[in-house]
Amino acid sequence: MERTIPEQDKFELQQNYRRYLKYQDQYDDAFTNLKQSRASRVWLAGLVALLFSPGSDFFLGAAAALFGLYFYRIGSAWYTSFQIDEGREEVLRWFSSKGLTFEGRILYFRDDRVLANPIDPFADEIYG
Repeated sequence: MERTIPEQDKFELQQNYRRYLKYQDQYDDAFTNLKQSRASRVWLAGLVALLFSPGSDFFLGAAAALFGLYFYRIGSAWYTSFQIDEGREEVLRWFSSKGLTFEGRILYFRDDRVLANPIDPFADEIYG
């Protein structure tokens, strides 16, 4: 017997599916941005400026500004990814309460251990 989803959950399921895909795309972008921020070499320029700082207040200020920029970019990227992850987790909890789970971007029933029967939330056959 095929599993079905109650008809009254159809609209909410479709909306939350779209919301999850939007959050997933935003999360992927934010995580990429966070990785790029961490990989930035601005701190090396700050370190070079710090080597020249004993002789000049300008280089001390430049080093502080470069280190500040580096850590600001990491902090803001982390905060953005954290906010997006919170929204994504909220949607995942809703799907979990309905007995559904995601594997990547594909929706399955939670008891489908081999992930053989993906669910299309826009197909009317799954609603009963």
